Amino acid sequence: MRAGRRLLLCGALLVSACADDDGGERRRALGDRPTLEAAMRVADSRRGGRLFGRCAACHTIGPGAGDRNGPNLFAVMNKPVASNSPRYGYTAALRALGGTWTPEAMDRWLADPMTVAPGTRMRFEGLADPLDRADVIAYLHSHSAGTASTR
Repeated sequence: MRAGRRLLLCGALLVSACADDDGGERRRALGDRPTLEAAMRVADSRRGGRLFGRCAACHTIGPGAGDRNGPNLFAVMNKPVASNSPRYGYTAALRALGGTWTPEAMDRWLADPMTVAPGTRMRFEGLADPLDRADVIAYLHSHSAGTASTR
Protein backbone atom coordinates (compact mmCIF):
# COMPACT_ATOMS: atom_id res chain seq x y z
CA MET A 1 0.00 0.00 0.00
CA ARG A 2 2.85 2.37 0.82
CA ALA A 3 4.49 1.81 -2.55
CA GLY A 4 1.18 2.66 -4.25
CA ARG A 5 0.96 5.97 -2.39
CA ARG A 6 4.53 6.83 -3.34
CA LEU A 7 3.76 6.08 -6.96
CA LEU A 8 0.69 8.33 -6.87
CA LEU A 9 2.67 11.11 -5.21
CA CYS A 10 5.46 10.84 -7.80
CA GLY A 11 2.90 10.92 -10.60
CA ALA A 12 1.23 14.01 -9.13
CA LEU A 13 4.60 15.77 -8.81
CA LEU A 14 5.48 14.98 -12.42
CA VAL A 15 2.16 16.30 -13.69
CA SER A 16 2.46 19.49 -11.65
CA ALA A 17 6.01 20.05 -12.91
CA CYS A 18 4.70 20.05 -16.49
CA ALA A 19 1.79 22.35 -15.70
CA ASP A 20 1.54 25.99 -16.68
CA ASP A 21 2.81 27.00 -13.25
CA ASP A 22 2.60 30.77 -13.73
CA GLY A 23 -0.75 30.70 -15.53
CA GLY A 24 -2.70 31.57 -12.41
CA GLU A 25 -0.42 34.46 -11.56
CA ARG A 26 -0.57 35.79 -15.12
CA ARG A 27 -4.37 35.45 -15.20
CA ARG A 28 -4.69 37.36 -11.91
CA ALA A 29 -2.58 40.15 -13.44
CA LEU A 30 -5.10 40.39 -16.30
CA GLY A 31 -8.10 41.02 -14.07
CA ASP A 32 -11.71 40.25 -14.90
CA ARG A 33 -11.85 41.97 -18.28
CA PRO A 34 -8.50 41.35 -19.94
CA THR A 35 -7.40 43.66 -22.73
CA LEU A 36 -4.95 42.65 -25.43
CA GLU A 37 -2.49 45.22 -24.08
CA ALA A 38 -2.64 43.66 -20.61
CA ALA A 39 -2.35 40.13 -22.02
CA MET A 40 0.67 41.11 -24.12
CA ARG A 41 2.40 42.52 -21.01
CA VAL A 42 2.32 39.04 -19.42
CA ALA A 43 2.58 36.98 -22.63
CA ASP A 44 4.98 34.04 -22.67
CA SER A 45 6.45 33.26 -26.09
CA ARG A 46 7.72 29.84 -24.95
CA ARG A 47 4.21 28.82 -23.97
CA GLY A 48 3.03 30.32 -27.27
CA GLY A 49 5.47 28.00 -29.02
CA ARG A 50 3.87 25.02 -27.32
CA LEU A 51 0.42 26.28 -28.34
CA PHE A 52 1.72 26.83 -31.89
CA GLY A 53 2.12 23.05 -32.06
CA ARG A 54 -1.54 22.96 -33.12
CA CYS A 55 -0.77 25.41 -35.94
CA ALA A 56 2.27 23.42 -37.05
CA ALA A 57 0.01 20.83 -38.66
CA CYS A 58 -0.54 23.38 -41.45
CA HIS A 59 2.08 26.12 -40.94
CA THR A 60 5.87 26.24 -40.79
CA ILE A 61 7.66 29.09 -39.03
CA GLY A 62 11.31 28.74 -40.00
CA PRO A 63 13.15 31.19 -42.26
CA GLY A 64 12.91 29.87 -45.80
CA ALA A 65 10.74 26.90 -44.80
CA GLY A 66 8.12 25.82 -47.29
CA ASP A 67 4.39 26.17 -47.10
CA ARG A 68 2.04 23.39 -46.08
CA ASN A 69 -1.75 23.61 -46.14
CA GLY A 70 -1.11 27.12 -44.84
CA PRO A 71 1.70 29.60 -45.52
CA ASN A 72 5.01 29.80 -43.69
CA LEU A 73 4.53 32.27 -40.83
CA PHE A 74 8.15 33.33 -40.28
CA ALA A 75 8.26 37.12 -39.85
CA VAL A 76 4.50 37.45 -40.43
CA MET A 77 3.98 40.11 -37.76
CA ASN A 78 3.67 43.65 -39.11
CA LYS A 79 3.47 42.41 -42.70
CA PRO A 80 0.47 43.01 -44.97
CA VAL A 81 -2.20 40.32 -44.66
CA ALA A 82 -1.98 37.61 -47.36
CA SER A 83 1.55 38.55 -48.38
CA ASN A 84 3.98 36.65 -46.17
CA SER A 85 4.64 33.80 -48.58
CA PRO A 86 4.89 34.67 -52.27
CA ARG A 87 4.42 30.99 -53.17
CA TYR A 88 1.22 30.43 -51.19
CA GLY A 89 -2.21 30.72 -52.85
CA TYR A 90 -4.12 32.90 -50.40
CA THR A 91 -7.92 32.85 -50.64
CA ALA A 92 -9.80 35.81 -52.08
CA ALA A 93 -11.40 36.22 -48.63
CA LEU A 94 -8.02 36.72 -46.98
CA ARG A 95 -6.69 38.95 -49.77
CA ALA A 96 -9.83 41.11 -49.48
CA LEU A 97 -9.32 41.48 -45.73
CA GLY A 98 -6.36 43.79 -46.26
CA GLY A 99 -4.53 45.48 -43.44
CA THR A 100 -1.43 44.44 -41.56
CA TRP A 101 -0.78 41.62 -39.10
CA THR A 102 -0.62 43.83 -36.02
CA PRO A 103 -1.10 42.25 -32.59
CA GLU A 104 -4.72 43.49 -32.65
CA ALA A 105 -5.41 41.99 -36.10
CA MET A 106 -3.73 38.71 -35.15
CA ASP A 107 -5.72 38.60 -31.91
CA ARG A 108 -9.01 38.89 -33.83
CA TRP A 109 -7.82 36.28 -36.35
CA LEU A 110 -6.73 33.79 -33.72
CA ALA A 111 -10.03 34.22 -31.87
CA ASP A 112 -12.14 33.21 -34.89
CA PRO A 113 -10.62 33.16 -38.39
CA MET A 114 -13.85 32.22 -40.15
CA THR A 115 -15.67 35.26 -38.72
CA VAL A 116 -12.81 37.62 -39.60
CA ALA A 117 -12.53 36.37 -43.21
CA PRO A 118 -15.65 34.44 -44.24
CA GLY A 119 -14.64 32.11 -47.05
CA THR A 120 -11.15 31.43 -45.74
CA ARG A 121 -9.89 27.86 -46.19
CA MET A 122 -8.42 27.90 -42.70
CA ARG A 123 -10.49 25.48 -40.67
CA PHE A 124 -9.49 26.40 -37.15
CA GLU A 125 -12.02 26.94 -34.39
CA GLY A 126 -9.94 29.70 -32.85
CA LEU A 127 -8.48 30.29 -29.40
CA ALA A 128 -11.09 31.54 -26.96
CA ASP A 129 -8.60 32.36 -24.19
CA PRO A 130 -7.07 35.86 -24.55
CA LEU A 131 -3.92 34.73 -22.73
CA ASP A 132 -3.45 31.83 -25.18
CA ARG A 133 -3.78 34.27 -28.07
CA ALA A 134 -1.29 36.69 -26.50
CA ASP A 135 1.18 33.85 -25.97
CA VAL A 136 0.90 32.78 -29.63
CA ILE A 137 1.29 36.40 -30.78
CA ALA A 138 4.41 36.73 -28.60
CA TYR A 139 5.73 33.53 -30.21
CA LEU A 140 5.06 34.88 -33.71
CA HIS A 141 6.84 38.11 -32.73
CA SER A 142 9.81 36.08 -31.53
CA HIS A 143 10.02 34.59 -35.04
CA SER A 144 9.87 37.88 -36.89
CA ALA A 145 12.72 39.69 -38.57
CA GLY A 146 14.56 42.00 -36.21
CA THR A 147 12.72 40.67 -33.16
CA ALA A 148 14.14 38.38 -30.54
CA SER A 149 11.71 38.89 -27.68
CA THR A 150 11.02 35.96 -25.41
CA ARG A 151 9.79 36.00 -21.89
